[in-house]
Amino acid sequence: MPLRRGTALWLALALAACGDNLDDDDRQGGDTTVDNRAWDAFRQPAANLSDIERQRFQAGRSPFDFKWDPPKLGRLFNNISCLGCHAVNGRGASQIGGMATTSQALVRVSLEEGTPGVPGGPVPVPGYDTQLQDHATDGVPEVRITLTWIETSMQYGDGEDVSVREPRLDIIGFTGDPLPPGTQFSYRTAPPMIGLGLLEAIPDMTLRSLADPGDHDGDGISGRVNEVWDPQKQMTVLGRFGWKANAPDLLIQCAGAFNGDIGLSSYVFPDADGQRDVADTQLDDTVFFASTVGVPAAAPRDEQATHGRGLFRDFGCASCHVPTLETGEHPIGALGYQRIHPYTDLLLHDMGDRLTDARTDFLAEGQEWRTPPLWGIGLTQSVFPVATFLHDGRARTLEEAILWHGGEAMSAREAFRLASHLDRDALIAFLQTL
Repeated sequence: MPLRRGTALWLALALAACGDNLDDDDRQGGDTTVDNRAWDAFRQPAANLSDIERQRFQAGRSPFDFKWDPPKLGRLFNNISCLGCHAVNGRGASQIGGMATTSQALVRVSLEEGTPGVPGGPVPVPGYDTQLQDHATDGVPEVRITLTWIETSMQYGDGEDVSVREPRLDIIGFTGDPLPPGTQFSYRTAPPMIGLGLLEAIPDMTLRSLADPGDHDGDGISGRVNEVWDPQKQMTVLGRFGWKANAPDLLIQCAGAFNGDIGLSSYVFPDADGQRDVADTQLDDTVFFASTVGVPAAAPRDEQATHGRGLFRDFGCASCHVPTLETGEHPIGALGYQRIHPYTDLLLHDMGDRLTDARTDFLAEGQEWRTPPLWGIGLTQSVFPVATFLHDGRARTLEEAILWHGGEAMSAREAFRLASHLDRDALIAFLQTL
């Protein structure tokens, strides 16, 4: 049954008021939850899969992990495998260009004005489309990208200083010139792979009920859905995947990644002559794999983390990072009708000018980003030690990630920034249990 924002927030309050891992909130993925918080926690199949489904999970792992070398590899690419960006199925590093033979991040591009490539979508940049490939099999990539970091400092309310950083990209086209005037850029890293099928199984009605684009309830939170083009259905539908919620489902997300990141065609995005690099069964098995990666159980919470869970509610974090949702019907029965704890509403929120990429993506404006799920976030750097946070990997720690929040999240950020050192540590301790 869909949850309205009031119901979802009531659940958030109830969970925050409970004791250590009471009820089922340690089973973050419902019955799919896996009891593994080791380095390979994000590589496990959902716990409730049948033996036949586990075999298909392994079949889908193969094209996901496979290194697509020439001649199968597309001439232009960012990486040669899905696993190359989603390291150990977790977040990728904020690494692009330079002397490396592959990149773990990518740059989306579009023009401010012109004819969209698909109804309602971004306007392609002539010669580059909507994604830049910074590597090539013949040594002549589309672009040369240089990444540098700009360090600045912020101060907590108690006077403690903290350093934060943001990326700067120098992008030169294959002709040696900058891209056309009016080109909009968005630098993005790879998100983790856990629980994606559960997010797909959340009914559209639930997400629409959580949305409040006009902030009619006056709580300062005005999340909204993205409406995106589905090339399979040939119609506009609700978006839920990607940093801007610009993909409607995992089939389009996986096929788009094969196409844009590795340069491989499929039945979703075929070559002009209809040829396909990825076999139909390979794509479908990859989608099954991506749908059924299990969600690790939450860690036990001590007194400090339990206090942090209350602060998560009190600071207002749960207004967007909604703790509890329910899935509906799904073609993969194991994902259907589960009570899950993803800590997201999958909606677009204004995160302020400090996080804007100044690029529109369907309905998403530059300063709007989809609320990322927080389940598993405490394992991020255990799984992949060099992983970082936020859409472009600028935040090296969870503290830095919070301090970059603005817009609708400004009040929550300020509550954290002005809190005592003990309370800040408590909130982080709670996040580390997820």
